[in-house]
Amino acid sequence: MITRTNAIEKMLSRNDTGETGGHQAGILIPKKPEILSFFPELNNEEKNPRFLIAFHDHMGEQWSFSFIYYNNKFFGGTRNEYRLTGMTRYMSAYNLKSGDTLTLSRDVNGFYSVKYQKDGVKKIGSGPLKLSNSWKVVKI
Repeated sequence: MITRTNAIEKMLSRNDTGETGGHQAGILIPKKPEILSFFPELNNEEKNPRFLIAFHDHMGEQWSFSFIYYNNKFFGGTRNEYRLTGMTRYMSAYNLKSGDTLTLSRDVNGFYSVKYQKDGVKKIGSGPLKLSNSWKVVKI
């Protein structure tokens, strides 16, 4: 049995925040067990299963994000990836940009929280520092 992770963190990329002008479907979630264990379990035998999660921010506002497993590769399609979607309104409300850090946490009662830290992208020469697409487990 995998121990459930209580908090994960990601430094946002330009794709995550929409700064590239692309239209990706949410933030990519890696298939690492320690990251996936943060999220509710999904029925992998169902096509594109999803779970709507209510997160609360530091102001007490509720945000609904969808945790989705796009698994249509196993149903005649090509996708096989996890995503967290429905975050555009949250990111816009707090003007999140690449380099800012997003932290998702869950308390002992199962209530989810979202917070951010405005870091901004540090510049090296004439271009921004390339950001990693990885999430990491954090202690809260």
